[in-house]
Amino acid sequence: MRLALLQTAGDPANDPAANLDRLEAAAARAAAGGADLLLAPEMFLSGYNIGREAALAVAEPTDGPAAQRAGAIARAHNIGLCYGYPELGEGGTLYNSCLLIGRDGTTLLNFRKTHLFAALDRAMFAPGEGSAALAEVEGFKVGMLICYDVEFPEAVRALALAGADLVLVPTANMKPYDAVSHFVVPSRAFENELFVAYANRCGQEGELDYMGLSCVGDPNGGNLVLAGEGEELLFADLLPERLEAARAINTHVPDRRPEVYARLSL
Repeated sequence: MRLALLQTAGDPANDPAANLDRLEAAAARAAAGGADLLLAPEMFLSGYNIGREAALAVAEPTDGPAAQRAGAIARAHNIGLCYGYPELGEGGTLYNSCLLIGRDGTTLLNFRKTHLFAALDRAMFAPGEGSAALAEVEGFKVGMLICYDVEFPEAVRALALAGADLVLVPTANMKPYDAVSHFVVPSRAFENELFVAYANRCGQEGELDYMGLSCVGDPNGGNLVLAGEGEELLFADLLPERLEAARAINTHVPDRRPEVYARLSL
């Protein structure tokens, strides 16, 4: 699978229609570059640091107009898409979510952010309940997390135990947390014997200075690719044989001893 990661500041006015235009432009470039799947950042459609009322004003259900347009973009460019958006859930509940769409335009998975980051998230969103659901994309079993979720080992391990080969992580990570790209993401990939794709925002949004540094953690250790701090479309080739070779050497998942981890469930 060839994966493209969109690192962007998004529309300056945080207009969802303008961001969908950006998604289409990136999808066209990614498809021209041979990508099978394009990953965009957390809350890509609306902006992230916008406050609860602004997020509610543009929030949509999983099958809303934005998802329908994204499906049309996927079909038009023959490329899968994953992007973050504000989800309007049951009873008007607001979630920080991401949607995975196949190249035929069908929705494959929706994920709600489980671990809310500080007051920024908690003042805006309800937490998701977690999900180890997977979808098949180009022969890879794919799961999703959002930003802060990947910093919890248990979240990635749950997907690994479900059989994931690739974890997609739309993110909106800000300075000074560059250690996540340099150390956390590659560690999660190595210890779980899978690829972890981390697509970040860049630029300034209110008081937040997004750091960029989108990356793909390699199951053999380190990052397969690592972006700079500015706008970028990053490509990574995820090879099944690389995954198989890593799993033959790095046996953390089969060697674990869950019977001695009882306190982790407390």
